[in-house]
Amino acid sequence: MSYAVINAGGKQHKVTVGEQIRVEKIEAGIGDKVTFDQVLALQTDGGLQVGRPVLKGARVVGRVVAQDKHKKVLIFKKKRRKQYRRTRGHRQPFTAVVVEEIHAG
Repeated sequence: MSYAVINAGGKQHKVTVGEQIRVEKIEAGIGDKVTFDQVLALQTDGGLQVGRPVLKGARVVGRVVAQDKHKKVLIFKKKRRKQYRRTRGHRQPFTAVVVEEIHAG
């Protein structure tokens, strides 16, 4: 089983071919191909390759399947005995990507 560890949107994701991942919002339409060039580690039949910090020439290709928002997160602020309460909500946008290919380079 081969997998890759990529850096996307400031977060690290361990991905395999056929897996769907949610990354920070990418400006791409549904059905578009996206390439992740920052591959931090790569596991293949030949063994584990670890980049310092990234592997040269390695890339992961995926296809965008959705542009959506996560569930709402409530932010509640309160100061006791001061009659101060504030409630806000936030929905973080994300892009769902299905990994199609992993290239060792």
